[in-house]
Order: sequence, then C-alpha cells, then structure tokens
Amino acid sequence: MRPKSSARDLPPRMLRRVRTLASGKRWEGYYYDGRDDAGNRKEIPLGTEINEAKRKWAELECRPAPVETGIMRIAFDRYAREVIPDKAPKTQASNQLELAKLRSVFDTAPIDAITPQHIAQYRDARMTRARTLKNGTVVPAKPATVAANRELALFSHIFNKAREWGYTAKTNPCAGVAKNKEAPRDFYADDEVWKAVRNRAAIELQDAMDLAYLSGQRPGDVLRFTRRDIVEDALTVQQGKTSKRLAIMLTDQDTGTRTELGRLLDRIGARTVRSLWLLATPDGKRLTPGMLRLRFTAARNAAAVQVEESGDQRLAARIRQFQFRDARPKAASEMALDHASDLLGHTDKQITKVVYQRVGKRVRPTR
Repeated sequence: MRPKSSARDLPPRMLRRVRTLASGKRWEGYYYDGRDDAGNRKEIPLGTEINEAKRKWAELECRPAPVETGIMRIAFDRYAREVIPDKAPKTQASNQLELAKLRSVFDTAPIDAITPQHIAQYRDARMTRARTLKNGTVVPAKPATVAANRELALFSHIFNKAREWGYTAKTNPCAGVAKNKEAPRDFYADDEVWKAVRNRAAIELQDAMDLAYLSGQRPGDVLRFTRRDIVEDALTVQQGKTSKRLAIMLTDQDTGTRTELGRLLDRIGARTVRSLWLLATPDGKRLTPGMLRLRFTAARNAAAVQVEESGDQRLAARIRQFQFRDARPKAASEMALDHASDLLGHTDKQITKVVYQRVGKRVRPTR
C-alpha cells in the first residue's frame, strides 16, 4: 500500500472529510477506506470525534485500539456531550463542576488501569480550598467529604457508561469502596425562629416562606409556581429534581373548608396588582432566586440583631443558622410520616424520616 499523501496524522485507510455547512460552520468527519462484499471501494463512516473514530478503525483493522483512545478523557468527553445535557439544569451545573475535579486527576488515566485503591485515595485526599473572608478571617482547607462522595458517584456512572460504550470490560472500580459518612443537616426552624424572621420580611418573602412551608416543595419549584398551576382546586407541581407530579388540594375534602394553602393563594389572587407568578413583588415583578436570597438574608439579619438587642443570644444564634431551604424539613417535621412523604414526593419514606423529619418522636414520660 502506497504512503498517504494527505491526513498523515491518521492511521492507514482512515480518511478525513471536511465540509463547510450552510450555516458557515466547519464540519469534520472520519471514514474507513474499505471494501464491500463485492470488492468495491466503500467509505465506512467512523463518526466526527477523532478518538471514537480511531476505536472503530481499530475494530475494522483487527488491531489494538490506539493508547490515546483508552483513557478516561474519552469517556468524560462523551458523557459531557451526550448524557449531561439531558439532565435537569441544576444537575447539569453541578455535574460540570464535579467533572472538572475528576478531570484534574483522572483525565489521562488509562481506563483499565484504575483500581478501587485509586478511588479510595481520591476520596481521602479530596480537600476544600483554603480561603480568606472579607473580614480577613482565614478558613483553612478541610476534608471535602460530601464533595468527594458526589464526585465519585458521578465517576461511577461515567464508568458504567464507558462499559456500555465498549471502552472497557473491567469491573467498575467504585464497587465496594465505602463512601464518606455524611451527617444530614439537622437544623429545625421552630416557630420562634420562623416567626422572628417572617415578621421582618417583605410581603413577597412572607408569601414565599408560607408557600414553601404549606406546599412542602423545594425552593426552585416554589419560585416556578404560576396561576396556571392551580387546576381543579389543586396546586399542581412537577418537581424539577425528580419530575414527580403532585396535586396539592386547596380545599379539605372531609370538611369542605379551605386549607391554609388555599387561603394563602386566595389572598395572593385578591391583590390589586396581579402577576402570572404566584410569588411576585407588590408591583408585579417575578420573585427571582437572587431577589429571594437578598430578601431572606436581610430579614434574617434584622431578626437576629433585634433578638440580640433584647439579650437572647441563644435564639439569635439559631436565627443565623436558619436557611430558606429549612421550610421543607419544617413542613415534614410537623406532619405524620406518611403524609409528609406524599407531600414531599418521596417514594422511599426512609428518606423523609432520616433527612427531613428533624423533630424526635413524641413519647409519654415514665409517669
């Protein structure tokens, strides 16, 4: 076979085709210069990604795949290209950050050379970044136990996909490697803390706190509620994280009276300035995540300062621990487990019990 006169960076019988699309973008694809059953020349498509193409070329040539096609970068790239875009926006963002951390360690590692010991070493060596706060306080680096768990969970999924794609036949190295122990957040926003912050909140923040508590939904889902979500006397929701659908009743079917959630939505709907969004400012502008964060921080700080001035340092400290996301656990903690699990959209009641119910079971004293 005579030497190639072009595309000398490619293996023998591998061709590169370049086209300029109508949009003006440059398209590049790879082909195998093969033969059909009749012996006629036939270009077999290998795809548009160089390393994928080289793997297919190796199969057609009955040769070992080039070394550069067997490293984790190939699986990372394909996962980022094909799998991550199908996830929820928030999950996409977190996956991109987690993937960047994994790339810094495993990008050039041969897929078949990664062992459970390497996974355990990553878990134990993962640290947070030391930083200096605006007031000059230095926060030292510490073990990033939760981040390591999330990143290795992503690595495990990527490795399983790599097995599906044919990049490796090796057992997932994450199998059998223990995760870091995680302590779920256990802060409970009791009525004293809740009322202290709510009393210092703007009207739109009061609405947001009430809606989050009464619906039991995640902050992102609460901010997305519109008037169109009120269907047949129920507040309907398709949860952004799990896509689970719920219809939260606005009238008690047993008594025929409006629920507190129903009365809240009635009050919002009766206001002079109306908005499509259930959570809006008095002038009708949608309450965004940034607006919610600023208003909640301001109300929490004002409540803490007010309590500190009255001399109750313990309550002030609890107020400063309070986060808007604690509305969902507060709702779960103040209901029976079955009801809480249904409202929060959990298929496993154990998640509701362990993570979200933050008040101990009420029991009788000895006497």
